[in-house]
Formats: sequence, C-alpha cells, structure tokens
Amino acid sequence: PLEDDRVYGPGESLRFQLTLIGKAIDYLPYFIYTFEELGKMGLGKGRGKFSLDEVKRIGGRLKGNGKSEETIYSAVEKILRMNLSSSALDLSPVTCYPTPPTLRLLFLTPTRLKFEGDLTSDLKFHILFRNLLRRISLLSYFHCGDELKVDFRGLIKESEAIQTQKSNLRWYDWERYSGRQDTRMKLGGFIGRVTFYGALDSFWPYLSLGEFIHVGKGSSFGLGKYEILRMNDEP
Repeated sequence: PLEDDRVYGPGESLRFQLTLIGKAIDYLPYFIYTFEELGKMGLGKGRGKFSLDEVKRIGGRLKGNGKSEETIYSAVEKILRMNLSSSALDLSPVTCYPTPPTLRLLFLTPTRLKFEGDLTSDLKFHILFRNLLRRISLLSYFHCGDELKVDFRGLIKESEAIQTQKSNLRWYDWERYSGRQDTRMKLGGFIGRVTFYGALDSFWPYLSLGEFIHVGKGSSFGLGKYEILRMNDEP
C-alpha cells in the first residue's frame, strides 16, 4: 500500500497493488484465494480479520488523467472475469504519450539504484535507464520466455545524452522486518520528483512499462515505484 497507515479500524478499506508478470499471471486465482483465506486467519499482531471486497485490473493510461481500471473479481459474484493468457512483455510504442523533450517523474516509494556497484542518490537518466533496461530484460527472459532483442549498447549510449533539468529528490530511510533473518533491514532510497530533458523518443515504451514493474533493488516488494507526470500535473 502507498498510504502510511498501519492501523485500520472496522469498516475502513485497505487498497494495495499486486503486479504479476508472464507465467505468474496464470496463478492469479490462487492469489485471490490466498488473500481471502488470509482475511479469515487475520493480519498483523492482533490478527485483525478482513474480507476481500474486489480485485481490479489496472491498464494503461487513459487519454485523460489516470489509468484505466476494470473490476475482474468481486466478493458478491466470486467469478473471475479475465483472460489469463500470458505473453511476452509488450514494448510497442506508447501512443497515448506525446514525445516532448521533457520527462517528469515522481518516485513514490524508496528507489535504490546501483551504478558501478554502489547505490546512487545523485540520479542521472542513464543510471535510471540502465537499471530499468536490465529489469525488463531479466523479466522478459525468465518470466515470459522471450529474450529482449534490442540494441542495448546503442540505447545506453543514447541515454547518456539526456540531461537533468531539475531534481527535488531526497533520501528516505525505510525499514522492514525480515522474519526469515529475524532482523530489521534498512532499505532506504530516494523519493520525490525529477525532470529530464533531451531526445526521449526511444525511451518512452520502457519508461511506461517501468510504471508497472518498478525499478531498482527491492522492487519485488514495492520499492522503486514511480509515475510519469503529465505536463498539466501539479509541479
């Protein structure tokens, strides 16, 4: 969940996102069943009970603001209304985006990007793109059974020409408890807004996909989530 709430009273709603990729999409019914059973068992120290109300599929951006949503499962009907056929990652051009020379990103959860073996807090576009391209390539190969066929060196070289126009990023220290290791883990990263400038046409499909799959270390449990801001979004 993106909200910071840790305590929920009776009648309050908790909304969270789950991203399934490639072969994992076929297991969506099992995830739904698991969350329903988890609600009966209880969650947290007090084992608070909950019920699964509905599941929505989030699609690409609409022509207006926001992303499309479609209810595919509800507690009333208990019928999954979705084609579960999985396919390789689609990197076709994103027609809903214009191709302006300016890119504005909002990092919503701590983002941990490595370059030359070290975590970076001074974000350059090529560092973001290297990490994103690597994640997309690995997901495509291991989860979708399809090798990503792009000019890696050419794209990375092109990404090095993109400049940072404005940065309002800040480091956010975040901790999580690891039951397996029985210890608290520090997983801080940067959050906030950054604006890049340059010839961005080649990068829009990857950046759009990154909104859904996140980027950087810890992305499997929610880190590295960002949104592409439109020109009419708040500064």
